[in-house]
Amino acid sequence: MLTFKVLSALLVYPEQEVIDSLDEMAAVLDREKLRPAAVRADLRAFMETLKATDLMDAQASYISLFDQSRSLSLHLFEHIHGESRDRGQAMVDLLQHYRAKGLDLTTVELPDFLPLFLEFLALQPPGEARELLGETAGIISLLRTRLDKRRSSYAAVLAAIETLAPGKADDRAIAETVAGEVPDHTPEALDRAWEEAPVTFNDANLGQASCGTGCAAAAAVVERFAPPDAP
Repeated sequence: MLTFKVLSALLVYPEQEVIDSLDEMAAVLDREKLRPAAVRADLRAFMETLKATDLMDAQASYISLFDQSRSLSLHLFEHIHGESRDRGQAMVDLLQHYRAKGLDLTTVELPDFLPLFLEFLALQPPGEARELLGETAGIISLLRTRLDKRRSSYAAVLAAIETLAPGKADDRAIAETVAGEVPDHTPEALDRAWEEAPVTFNDANLGQASCGTGCAAAAAVVERFAPPDAP
Protein backbone atom coordinates (compact mmCIF):
# COMPACT_ATOMS: atom_id res chain seq x y z
CA MET A 1 0.00 0.00 0.00
CA LEU A 2 1.72 3.14 -1.21
CA THR A 3 -0.35 5.27 1.17
CA PHE A 4 1.83 3.99 4.02
CA LYS A 5 4.94 5.05 2.06
CA VAL A 6 3.53 8.53 1.49
CA LEU A 7 2.76 8.96 5.19
CA SER A 8 6.28 7.77 5.98
CA ALA A 9 7.75 10.32 3.57
CA LEU A 10 5.71 13.14 5.12
CA LEU A 11 7.24 12.40 8.53
CA VAL A 12 10.89 12.49 7.55
CA TYR A 13 13.20 15.47 7.76
CA PRO A 14 12.08 17.84 4.97
CA GLU A 15 14.82 17.84 2.35
CA GLN A 16 14.25 19.41 -1.07
CA GLU A 17 13.55 15.94 -2.53
CA VAL A 18 10.58 15.67 -0.19
CA ILE A 19 9.20 19.06 -1.21
CA ASP A 20 9.64 18.32 -4.92
CA SER A 21 7.72 15.04 -4.54
CA LEU A 22 4.65 16.37 -2.71
CA ASP A 23 2.42 16.56 -5.80
CA GLU A 24 3.23 12.93 -6.64
CA MET A 25 2.45 11.94 -3.07
CA ALA A 26 -0.93 13.67 -3.20
CA ALA A 27 -1.70 11.85 -6.45
CA VAL A 28 -0.90 8.51 -4.79
CA LEU A 29 -3.29 9.28 -1.92
CA ASP A 30 -6.06 10.23 -4.35
CA ARG A 31 -5.46 7.16 -6.49
CA GLU A 32 -5.54 4.62 -3.66
CA LYS A 33 -8.33 6.38 -1.72
CA LEU A 34 -7.53 4.45 1.46
CA ARG A 35 -8.42 7.54 3.49
CA PRO A 36 -11.70 9.48 3.46
CA ALA A 37 -11.83 12.59 1.30
CA ALA A 38 -11.72 14.89 4.34
CA VAL A 39 -8.52 13.24 5.61
CA ARG A 40 -6.91 13.54 2.17
CA ALA A 41 -7.93 17.20 2.05
CA ASP A 42 -6.21 17.83 5.39
CA LEU A 43 -3.08 16.08 4.14
CA ARG A 44 -3.11 18.15 0.96
CA ALA A 45 -3.42 21.31 3.05
CA PHE A 46 -0.41 20.15 5.07
CA MET A 47 1.55 19.58 1.87
CA GLU A 48 0.64 23.02 0.56
CA THR A 49 1.81 24.57 3.83
CA LEU A 50 5.08 22.65 3.58
CA LYS A 51 5.61 23.75 -0.03
CA ALA A 52 4.97 27.38 0.89
CA THR A 53 7.44 27.34 3.80
CA ASP A 54 11.07 28.28 3.32
CA LEU A 55 13.08 25.05 3.40
CA MET A 56 15.37 26.15 6.23
CA ASP A 57 12.36 27.26 8.27
CA ALA A 58 10.65 23.92 7.63
CA GLN A 59 13.77 22.04 8.72
CA ALA A 60 14.15 24.15 11.86
CA SER A 61 10.50 23.56 12.73
CA TYR A 62 10.90 19.80 12.23
CA ILE A 63 13.94 19.69 14.51
CA SER A 64 12.23 21.73 17.22
CA LEU A 65 9.25 19.39 17.14
CA PHE A 66 10.68 15.91 16.77
CA ASP A 67 14.36 16.14 17.72
CA GLN A 68 14.26 18.58 20.62
CA SER A 69 11.10 17.37 22.33
CA ARG A 70 11.05 13.89 23.78
CA SER A 71 7.27 13.98 24.12
CA LEU A 72 7.07 14.22 20.31
CA SER A 73 9.80 11.71 19.54
CA LEU A 74 9.06 9.66 16.42
CA HIS A 75 10.82 6.69 18.02
CA LEU A 76 7.94 4.55 19.25
CA PHE A 77 9.74 2.83 22.12
CA GLU A 78 10.67 6.20 23.62
CA HIS A 79 7.02 6.43 24.69
CA ILE A 80 6.89 2.89 26.07
CA HIS A 81 10.28 2.18 27.61
CA GLY A 82 11.97 5.58 27.83
CA GLU A 83 15.67 5.02 28.42
CA SER A 84 15.30 1.73 30.29
CA ARG A 85 17.13 -1.46 29.37
CA ASP A 86 13.82 -2.90 28.14
CA ARG A 87 14.00 -0.54 25.19
CA GLY A 88 17.17 -2.20 23.92
CA GLN A 89 15.59 -5.67 23.97
CA ALA A 90 12.42 -4.36 22.34
CA MET A 91 14.57 -2.83 19.61
CA VAL A 92 16.32 -6.14 18.96
CA ASP A 93 12.98 -7.99 18.89
CA LEU A 94 11.55 -5.54 16.36
CA LEU A 95 14.65 -5.81 14.20
CA GLN A 96 14.33 -9.59 14.21
CA HIS A 97 10.66 -9.28 13.23
CA TYR A 98 11.65 -7.11 10.27
CA ARG A 99 14.22 -9.65 9.17
CA ALA A 100 11.76 -12.53 9.53
CA LYS A 101 9.47 -10.67 7.13
CA GLY A 102 12.26 -10.13 4.62
CA LEU A 103 13.28 -6.58 5.52
CA ASP A 104 16.99 -6.28 6.31
CA LEU A 105 17.70 -2.71 7.31
CA THR A 106 20.37 -0.73 5.50
CA THR A 107 19.43 2.65 7.00
CA VAL A 108 21.13 4.13 10.05
CA GLU A 109 17.75 4.76 11.65
CA LEU A 110 16.71 2.71 14.68
CA PRO A 111 13.98 0.15 13.90
CA ASP A 112 11.34 1.88 16.07
CA PHE A 113 11.49 5.10 14.01
CA LEU A 114 7.86 5.67 12.99
CA PRO A 115 8.55 6.48 9.28
CA LEU A 116 10.62 3.29 9.04
CA PHE A 117 7.84 1.30 10.72
CA LEU A 118 5.38 2.69 8.15
CA GLU A 119 7.78 1.64 5.39
CA PHE A 120 7.73 -1.88 6.79
CA LEU A 121 3.92 -1.88 6.94
CA ALA A 122 3.75 -0.85 3.28
CA LEU A 123 5.38 -4.19 2.41
CA GLN A 124 2.88 -6.29 4.38
CA PRO A 125 -0.58 -7.58 3.36
CA PRO A 126 -3.21 -4.89 4.10
CA GLY A 127 -4.90 -6.75 6.95
CA GLU A 128 -1.64 -7.57 8.68
CA ALA A 129 -0.35 -4.03 8.19
CA ARG A 130 -3.41 -2.53 9.87
CA GLU A 131 -3.25 -5.06 12.70
CA LEU A 132 0.39 -4.19 13.42
CA LEU A 133 -0.37 -0.47 13.20
CA GLY A 134 -3.16 -1.01 15.72
CA GLU A 135 -0.55 -2.03 18.29
CA THR A 136 0.80 1.52 18.18
CA ALA A 137 -2.60 3.26 18.13
CA GLY A 138 -2.22 4.71 21.62
CA ILE A 139 1.17 6.24 20.79
CA ILE A 140 -0.07 7.65 17.47
CA SER A 141 -3.07 9.26 19.18
CA LEU A 142 -0.84 10.65 21.92
CA LEU A 143 1.50 12.22 19.36
CA ARG A 144 -1.42 13.66 17.37
CA THR A 145 -2.92 15.20 20.50
CA ARG A 146 0.40 16.74 21.52
CA LEU A 147 0.87 18.15 18.01
CA ASP A 148 -2.63 19.59 18.13
CA LYS A 149 -1.74 21.25 21.42
CA ARG A 150 1.35 22.76 19.77
CA ARG A 151 -0.87 23.83 16.82
CA SER A 152 1.44 22.01 14.44
CA SER A 153 0.30 21.19 10.91
CA TYR A 154 2.02 17.79 11.34
CA ALA A 155 -1.03 16.77 13.38
CA ALA A 156 -2.79 16.09 10.06
CA VAL A 157 -0.25 13.37 9.20
CA LEU A 158 -0.67 11.63 12.55
CA ALA A 159 -4.45 11.92 12.25
CA ALA A 160 -4.29 10.17 8.88
CA ILE A 161 -2.20 7.36 10.36
CA GLU A 162 -4.75 7.03 13.17
CA THR A 163 -7.54 6.40 10.70
CA LEU A 164 -5.64 3.48 9.16
CA ALA A 165 -5.43 1.59 12.45
CA PRO A 166 -8.24 -0.70 13.59
CA GLY A 167 -9.97 0.28 16.81
CA LYS A 168 -9.58 3.58 18.55
CA ALA A 169 -7.52 4.85 21.47
CA ASP A 170 -9.17 6.39 24.51
CA ASP A 171 -9.19 10.00 23.32
CA ARG A 172 -10.59 11.32 26.58
CA ALA A 173 -7.84 9.72 28.67
CA ILE A 174 -5.17 10.91 26.24
CA ALA A 175 -6.56 14.45 26.23
CA GLU A 176 -6.52 14.51 30.04
CA THR A 177 -2.92 13.26 30.06
CA VAL A 178 -1.73 15.86 27.58
CA ALA A 179 -3.61 18.66 29.31
CA GLY A 180 -1.68 17.97 32.52
CA GLU A 181 1.75 17.75 30.91
CA VAL A 182 4.46 20.34 31.51
CA PRO A 183 5.97 21.66 28.23
CA ASP A 184 9.27 19.96 27.45
CA HIS A 185 10.39 22.21 24.58
CA THR A 186 11.35 25.31 26.55
CA PRO A 187 15.11 26.04 26.86
CA GLU A 188 15.04 25.14 30.56
CA ALA A 189 13.20 21.89 29.93
CA LEU A 190 15.59 20.95 27.12
CA ASP A 191 18.60 21.50 29.36
CA ARG A 192 17.13 19.19 32.00
CA ALA A 193 15.98 16.52 29.54
CA TRP A 194 19.30 16.10 27.77
CA GLU A 195 21.62 16.14 30.79
CA GLU A 196 22.00 12.36 30.66
CA ALA A 197 23.85 10.64 27.83
CA PRO A 198 21.61 8.83 25.32
CA VAL A 199 21.23 5.07 25.52
CA THR A 200 23.27 3.06 23.03
CA PHE A 201 22.63 -0.51 21.91
CA ASN A 202 25.10 -3.32 21.43
CA ASP A 203 23.69 -4.79 18.20
CA ALA A 204 25.77 -3.16 15.45
CA ASN A 205 22.94 -3.71 13.00
CA LEU A 206 20.70 -1.35 14.93
CA GLY A 207 22.56 1.61 13.45
CA GLN A 208 23.29 4.90 15.15
CA ALA A 209 21.77 8.32 15.58
CA SER A 210 21.62 10.25 12.32
CA CYS A 211 21.98 13.97 11.60
CA GLY A 212 18.57 14.79 12.98
CA THR A 213 15.66 12.41 12.89
CA GLY A 214 14.89 11.24 9.39
CA CYS A 215 17.88 12.55 7.39
CA ALA A 216 18.73 9.13 5.99
CA ALA A 217 15.09 8.40 5.23
CA ALA A 218 14.63 11.68 3.41
CA ALA A 219 17.49 10.92 1.03
CA ALA A 220 15.54 8.08 -0.58
CA VAL A 221 12.04 9.48 -0.33
CA VAL A 222 11.23 9.39 -4.06
CA GLU A 223 12.04 5.67 -4.36
CA ARG A 224 10.08 4.93 -1.22
CA PHE A 225 6.67 5.91 -2.48
CA ALA A 226 7.15 5.13 -6.18
CA PRO A 227 5.35 2.04 -7.53
CA PRO A 228 7.54 -1.09 -7.51
CA ASP A 229 7.69 -1.22 -11.33
CA ALA A 230 8.64 2.45 -11.71
CA PRO A 231 11.87 3.11 -13.63
